[in-house]
This record gives sequence, C-alpha cells and structure tokens, in this order.
Amino acid sequence: MRVASRESGSIGRMSGRLTRESVQIAPAAAVNGRVTDEDRIGQRRQLGRNLQTVRERLTSASGLERSFETELLRQFAAKATRASGAILAVLTVAVASIATIWLRPDFIGMWALNGLLTCALSFVISRRLLATMEEAKKGTRRALIVLTAVQAAVWAGLVLMFLGVPEPAAKVFVVSALMFYGTVVVMSTYTVPLAVYLAIGPLALALSLFVFVDRDMGTITIAGVGMIGQAFFLFLANRLYSQAVATLEFRAEKDILIAQLETATINSEDARRKAEDSNLAKSKFLATMSHELRTPLNAILGFSEVMKEEVFGPHSSPSYREYASDIHSSGQHLLNLINEILDLSRIEAGRYELKEEAINLAHIADECLHMLTLRAKGKNQVIRQAVEPDLPKIWADERAMRQIILNLLSNAVKFTPQGGDIALKVGWTANGGQYVSVTDNGPGIPENEMNTVLSSFGRGSQAIKTAEEGSGLGLPIVKGLVDLHGGGFTLKSKLRVGTEVMFTLPASRVMDALPAIHEDVRRRA
Repeated sequence: MRVASRESGSIGRMSGRLTRESVQIAPAAAVNGRVTDEDRIGQRRQLGRNLQTVRERLTSASGLERSFETELLRQFAAKATRASGAILAVLTVAVASIATIWLRPDFIGMWALNGLLTCALSFVISRRLLATMEEAKKGTRRALIVLTAVQAAVWAGLVLMFLGVPEPAAKVFVVSALMFYGTVVVMSTYTVPLAVYLAIGPLALALSLFVFVDRDMGTITIAGVGMIGQAFFLFLANRLYSQAVATLEFRAEKDILIAQLETATINSEDARRKAEDSNLAKSKFLATMSHELRTPLNAILGFSEVMKEEVFGPHSSPSYREYASDIHSSGQHLLNLINEILDLSRIEAGRYELKEEAINLAHIADECLHMLTLRAKGKNQVIRQAVEPDLPKIWADERAMRQIILNLLSNAVKFTPQGGDIALKVGWTANGGQYVSVTDNGPGIPENEMNTVLSSFGRGSQAIKTAEEGSGLGLPIVKGLVDLHGGGFTLKSKLRVGTEVMFTLPASRVMDALPAIHEDVRRRA
C-alpha cells in the first residue's frame, strides 16, 4: 500500500509539472495575441519531450530517465573494469600476505582466491556490459550488481576468519582492511545506489558480529570506528550520486539548448533567405510597375495640362477646366508617389547609385527654400534662413541632397499651423563636417510615434487627424539617402512645442580649397 501511494503521488507530481511546463510555453509564443504555426509546432515538440520524460521516469526503477540510468550504469561498469578492479586485486593480495601473520597460509589463500575470482568475474561482466550497452539485458546488469554483493560478502568473511584471533593488532588490521575496501567500492559503485548498499551491508553486519562475539572494550571501540566509517561511506556515496545526476541533467539541458540554438539558426537562415527573395521580387515588381505606370501617367498629365490650359480653345463648360485641373493634380500626386516608392525600394535593396560631384550645400538649400516659399506664404508662415558664410563645397549627389532638403521643408510647411515659424540652418559640425537643420513650432510628434514616422508608410496621429496628403515615405527616404552618404540623421520633437530634423555629412566629404600657388613657386616647378 505504501509503494502504491508513493507511485501515485509521484505520478501526480510529474503530471502537475508537465502541465505547468506546457502552460509556460504559451506566453512566450504569443505575440500580440497571435500564435504562428512555428510556435504551435514548437509547443507540440516540447509537449512531446515532456511526455516522453514523464513516461521514462514512471517506467524507471530509480525515477530517472532511461538515458540517465544507462549513463550511470556505464560509469559503474567502466570503474569496475578499469581502476577499481585492479586496485581491489592488489588490495586482496596485500591483505592476504599480511594476514598470514595470524592465520594459516592455506586458509587465507582460499579467501584470496575467492577475492581474485570475484575481481576477474567483475572485469568480464563489465566488459560485456560496456560492449553491449545499448542492447544490454537486465540479467547482465543484475549479474554485475549481485557480483558486487558477493565480493562484499567475501570481504566480510575476513572478519569471521579473525574472530578467533585475540590479538588487538589483528582486529585493527581487519577493520583497516575493511575501511580500505569500503573506500574503493564506494568510489566505484556510487552511480548505482543499490550496489552501494549491497556492498556496505555485509561489512556492517560483519563488524556487528565482531562486537557480539568479542565484547571487549577495545574490540567494541575498533568495531565502532569501522561502523562509523561505513556510515560515512554511505553518506559520501549519496552525495556523489546526487552530483552525478545533477551533472547529467545539466549536460542534457545543454544538449537541448544547443539543439534549439541550431534549430533557431536554421530557421533564421531560412527566414533571411525568404526575406531576401521577397525583397528582390518586390524590387523587380516595383521596377516593372513603375515603367508600366509612368507611360500612361505621362499621357494623362500631358493631355490634362492641355485641357486645363485650354490650348485648343475654351471649354463649353467651366467645370471641364476644373475637372482637367483635378485630373492633372491627381496624376502628378500619383507620379510623385511612384517615384518615392521606387526610390525607397532601390535604397532598401542597395541599388541606389549615387552620382557624386562637387556641390554647394548652402546653394541647394536656398533653391529648395525658394521652391516652397509660395506654399509657406499661403499659410502665412515665416521661414527664416541662417547659413554660415564661406562654406566649402561637398562631394555628394546633388539630386539626393535636393530631395532630402525638399522633403524636410515640405514636412515642416505641411504640419506647421497657420502663422507658424520655420527655421532652416546650414553650417559646420563640431568634427568638421556640414549639417542642415529644419525646425518648426508645429504640434510635434509623440515619443511613442518616433519609430512609426521613421518606418515605411508610417504616418503619425497628427497627419491622420489633419488628413494631410502623404505616403509616409518622406523621412524613410531621407534617412536612407543620408546613410548612403555616410552621414547622421537626428529627429527631435516635443509635443505641442515643435520638431527639429537635422542631417549631417562627415568631414571626409568636405572639399577644402587648396592654397594659391605663388608665381615664383610656379616658375621653380
């Protein structure tokens, strides 16, 4: 009844642990309330491993997994084959030689022969067990454990042989021999607790018989020391067994982690290849569609402009002119959107080619400012310009620089309210480079939306509320073009205060003017 209740309790604890482990997997797999197919597959695999572990522990005699039991038995057989077998053989011969001082040689010789025979049998069975560890039968395992008990009985018989010897030195010698034997057997059999108990048990009984037969105080003291030593050996064996099991558990966890890491690496490589393939397919699709869309759009823009300007005569109805103007503006907006998408796809795919030349950043900023002055005046906005004098030219792509500054200024004009202030600054950086900064006193960007406005097609809540036209590609394109030039991009904003956007170019792109060559130096050259 006790065994049945203990097994049912262990089953309950293991099932409860299995339930907790299977439940703990779910939160890590769910992201925003969604679980992917890979997460479900991972959960099933983990649940299957947990079920297999529980089954192995329930069908195991020691409560461990089968792999642990096999490894512990292999260590036991290896120790019995190599070190301990030879040590016990040498110890047997040494004890028999010294025992001839008190016992007849033929009598102690029979004992030594039995001890050496058990060592030889242990060596043979251990070798066979190690050779057929995967297909080892339970009989082979039992034979090795039973042989350990027989060997302990042989050494316990040494006490019976010395019962009739009254000399105290002989008793000290017997107890010392048993202590040596206990040390060797514990160090070789601690991985199998049953073998430890079967090896120590006969020794403890023999020492108890020693005390029972000879009730001399010296004998009791010597035998008591021996029994305390055997108890210490049991304690030591239990500690060593616990450490061995813990080492196997850590090793199994390490193997599982390595397997999971390899699986994750393979999955990440597959995901990377799929992402690269999809990105390449997207780039090809955008390149094809941009060509297919631009051709009809150019026709739409051209014919709508002719109709809007009434080149071939006035319309019969004024509404036609308004419709043509709407068609032209819508087509222009669509063409700009296609160009932005194509530029962003080229930047992301690394196919944007820079046509670098010597340009003046302050002049480009001034031209962009003039292009947007009319829009700013329509909203009664004031744009202030501050440019440091005598800025040298830089080595960069003029079209890219123009597109960056136009995007920054158009965003500032778009989101700054009526009568707002915008500041455009161009100057030196601390490390010798050049920068362009655009500051406005608009509504600002919430801190939790910073990553959103910098992502592709990301639009902040302010843009959605005001229903401003835009695709959400301006800032991503700006950041991509700045990165291509090796520069830095900074976005600072405070809600209801304003926004500052700044990009910098490194000092390596600044073209310092060479000093003038004097006439005499030129003649010498």
